[in-house]
Amino acid sequence: MKGNEQVIEQLNTRLAEELTCINQYMVHSEMCENWGYERLHKQIEKRAFKEMVHAEKLIERILFLEGRPIVSNLNNIRIGAEVEKMHHNDHISEETIIRGYNETIRLAVEVGDNGTRDLLNSLLKDEEEHIDEIEAQLDEIGQMGIQNYLAAQIRE
Repeated sequence: MKGNEQVIEQLNTRLAEELTCINQYMVHSEMCENWGYERLHKQIEKRAFKEMVHAEKLIERILFLEGRPIVSNLNNIRIGAEVEKMHHNDHISEETIIRGYNETIRLAVEVGDNGTRDLLNSLLKDEEEHIDEIEAQLDEIGQMGIQNYLAAQIRE
């Protein structure tokens, strides 16, 4: 089915955001594993895998709309040098993705592409869960202090 060119372009922009997050999250996850923060490593790794599924669904939709998925574009990857900065950087990335999905949902509604709208609504829900998870981590740091927070991340 030939899709709207603006929608396809927006989907490729969302794909670049997801691919950027995958890379950022994988680096953060591996850094946490290297530091011995096993719980945090698993949590961030799980989020990266979820983003991989999102990228796959975007690619499928772009192909369905007879577009060409662009997988070579990445945005600025923000690697945190320590755990709290990682969470802040991940929060910024999730905010960007959420804004983008809302923008593309508006476009999909405008052009009558309900399939894309439905897909993006489901991905948006996941991204809102991600940002909520990150905010909970930042709240824990604020409430218990970074040292206690990190001590709790050592065991799974």
